[in-house]
Amino acid sequence: MNQKVYDLIESYREDFIRTLQAWVRVPSVKGPAEEGAPFGREVRDMLTLALKTAEDMGFAVRDFDGYAGDVTLGNGEEPLAVLGHLDVVPTGDGWTRPPFGAVIEDGKIYGRGTNDDKGPTLAALYAMKAIQEAGVPLKQGIRLIMGCDEECDWECMKYYTAHTKMPEVGFSPDASFPLINTEKGLIHFDLTFPAADSGLRILRMETGERPNVIAGESEALVAGGQDIADRVAAYAAKTGMDYRAEVTPEGVLIHATGISGHSAFPEGKRSAIGMMLLLLRELGAEGGIATLAEKLGLESDGRSLGCACQDEISGALTNNMGILHLENGAWYGTMDFRCPVTADQDQLVRSATEALAGIQVKINTLKKPHHVPADTPLVTGLLAAYEEETGLKGEAMAIGGGTYAKVLRQGVAFGAVFPDEEDLAHLADEYERIESLMTAMRIYANGMIRLAGV
Repeated sequence: MNQKVYDLIESYREDFIRTLQAWVRVPSVKGPAEEGAPFGREVRDMLTLALKTAEDMGFAVRDFDGYAGDVTLGNGEEPLAVLGHLDVVPTGDGWTRPPFGAVIEDGKIYGRGTNDDKGPTLAALYAMKAIQEAGVPLKQGIRLIMGCDEECDWECMKYYTAHTKMPEVGFSPDASFPLINTEKGLIHFDLTFPAADSGLRILRMETGERPNVIAGESEALVAGGQDIADRVAAYAAKTGMDYRAEVTPEGVLIHATGISGHSAFPEGKRSAIGMMLLLLRELGAEGGIATLAEKLGLESDGRSLGCACQDEISGALTNNMGILHLENGAWYGTMDFRCPVTADQDQLVRSATEALAGIQVKINTLKKPHHVPADTPLVTGLLAAYEEETGLKGEAMAIGGGTYAKVLRQGVAFGAVFPDEEDLAHLADEYERIESLMTAMRIYANGMIRLAGV
């Protein structure tokens, strides 16, 4: 029976590629709410397309008013849940290919969402299609739930659980293989403070759109002339970091170039916001900007905030300032914390608030950590599927990222990035290897059969 499933999966290859290209070409970045489109028109269009894809395969689908949708195979009150998302982060800078072009080169499909999370979600849908067409007998149903606000506030899951029963057990194809059974807690802080009335006069700055993205570019306009530009050049030479300054009629336009990435994985990245904070302080900025430069700067471990901590289960805390804007004489920022499983989140809030004296700190989002024991049938079954399809040893891991697995009583993240691949989520030139997605499709089918099959 499994071989029949795999033969079907291989026969879907070209159709899968065409469908993924169509999905990626929808720029489903969250936008202003409209009637029937709570996360903007593009996200609404993406959900409509995804449900149409599943309906054309013969599945029963439900549309939860543009917040989320689901696709069901089989029957039963307690289906196995598979949770993916259709929204994507903004493209950002540094792309060498069209971000929504779905260009194929050297066996790779490029575009925002190919990796995070349209490619893996579609692979799970095609795995369900193969199981259905092969006639695999199921002891419980399989339900693919597709959310539309994963990259922001998870309002999609709140709405979904308020309007239907959420399954208790399942996985999210939105991370890495072999399997992630531990996810850190998450805190998003909103920061506000007035512009300083002394020191360097900053005229304009607007960087970042998401707290969970390490900004790769930052630009600020400050008062001054050639003397400021010369000091920027001297600081760039001293630090070896990428700064540029241009004298304009309005003032000095300063640009900082860092290394973008996902806030949960700061290793090898460099925040352009952190770079800009350090430079502005060097140029004489005072007030809240100087405080942020001192307490954040380029740190990603919360050390100067008094928040550094770690545990054996999930590793070290990470922090990132993902948004910083100057508007009408006031600064607005958002900071992202990924907290170890054993960390006291209340104490972290207190420490951060005390360290940022003079800055108003308000909790925007707080999510508890999540852990599923490695000896549960969910974990052992999915790892067995991974090992059978790859020939590699499977193990349960911990990450700083947060996935929909958290909304399940017993949920894990399962693929689709393989151990020898770079995770390009939120990066420029995001891509996924087609062969990797086909392998993931087989793994998902195998895992679904092990957990939901007779």
